[in-house]
Amino acid sequence: MPHLRIATVNVNGIRAAARNGMSAWLDAADVDILTLQEVRGQDEHLEAALPGWTFVHDEATAKGRAGVAIASRTPSLAHRTEFGPEDFDSKGRWIEADFLIGDATLTVVSAYVHSGEADTPKQEEKWKFLDAMSVRMAELGAEGALALVTGDLNVGHRPLDILNWKGNVKKAGFLARERAYFDRFLGATGEPVAGQEGIGRGMVGQLSDTRPFASEGGGTGLGWVDVGRRFHGEVDGPYTWWSMRGKAFDNDSGWRIDYHLATPALAERVQAYQVARAVAYDQRWSDHAPVVVDYTY
Repeated sequence: MPHLRIATVNVNGIRAAARNGMSAWLDAADVDILTLQEVRGQDEHLEAALPGWTFVHDEATAKGRAGVAIASRTPSLAHRTEFGPEDFDSKGRWIEADFLIGDATLTVVSAYVHSGEADTPKQEEKWKFLDAMSVRMAELGAEGALALVTGDLNVGHRPLDILNWKGNVKKAGFLARERAYFDRFLGATGEPVAGQEGIGRGMVGQLSDTRPFASEGGGTGLGWVDVGRRFHGEVDGPYTWWSMRGKAFDNDSGWRIDYHLATPALAERVQAYQVARAVAYDQRWSDHAPVVVDYTY
């Protein structure tokens, strides 16, 4: 059965990644569609790093920051970068592209959610982005649609997703309110979302009272599927990001913050899932590992 291989990775700068081994990995990986975050460059840098590929790219407003792209072996049918309210600067953080697979259209998103910082303006920007995600994912997830949100989403959804989760419950990336958004993304369509026992219960209710998506029926699930968690089950990780400091990589003290979130119709097509973790610290070309998934068509 034919399959489409889609990989996502935060490259931590496309020029540095290309210098440090991304090209060799990509040559061997047999990827059809590659979603990138933290490109931190211009079109010319993507062209140099990805010869022979076509791509769509959205640069951040600030040079050398963020940046998202979707590269493919064949051109996309269309792409979009509009995201969130008009007064919200989402440039370099969300791009969608449509592809024809078989006789169906697949929408692929490359997303780079703000890292945030608890109780600061940086976290307010993250809330705005997660609000906008809630609205757009409700639209993309129409019944029977084939859609995929990939990227560095900068939230560990559950304790299984962070080795040291107890030490991070008050830090951006594992705040209860952040995880409540993911409870909603992944909750059964239209069903009330209760939150995670002991670490998130009640947060969705609070969000429903205060966040813009309350008018969209806040507190009910959107029905998306976390492909990595479904594929691996109730196990720690596998992690996708490790700090460059200390022995985090060697000790596998990581976070699972890079995702494939699929609509139910697409999730049924998953054939294989892999976190392409480097075999050794000195062979890393980013602080994130690519997440690679095969979808049948």
